[in-house]
Amino acid sequence: MCNLYNVTTTQEAIRQLSKTFRDIAGNIQPSLDLYPDQMGPIVRNAPDGVRELARVRWGLPSSSQALFEATKKRADKFRAKGRDVDDAAFQELLKMEPDGGTTNVRNTASRHWSRWLGIENRCVVPLTSFAEPNPSAKVEGGRTPNAWF
Repeated sequence: MCNLYNVTTTQEAIRQLSKTFRDIAGNIQPSLDLYPDQMGPIVRNAPDGVRELARVRWGLPSSSQALFEATKKRADKFRAKGRDVDDAAFQELLKMEPDGGTTNVRNTASRHWSRWLGIENRCVVPLTSFAEPNPSAKVEGGRTPNAWF
């Protein structure tokens, strides 16, 4: 999935289109740009079977491998500053490593993702457009602009 999308429709339009019976989303502003780790609207089947509109954090928990790699980088930075990071210290760092989550699940055969693939974890993400980086439109010395779809 992309790392930026936009919702320009109204909350009522989302409810009508999705035939939502319960709305627990609070006030959703139209023309909302959403990035990973932000709260965004979804339509899901609640555990009691009722279709509901809710706001949830965008992303899934990182895999243990991703957290391990992030901790290795953090430990290397400490070592570069002269701090000793033994196995016990590394394990403490690993426990404290913040999980920024992920928005791209590319290997659905991975054991980590299998628990999230069931129908009970599926939802519809209402969006009007999404953006992907557009390297061909980049101006030298500038940032890579987005192409909106």
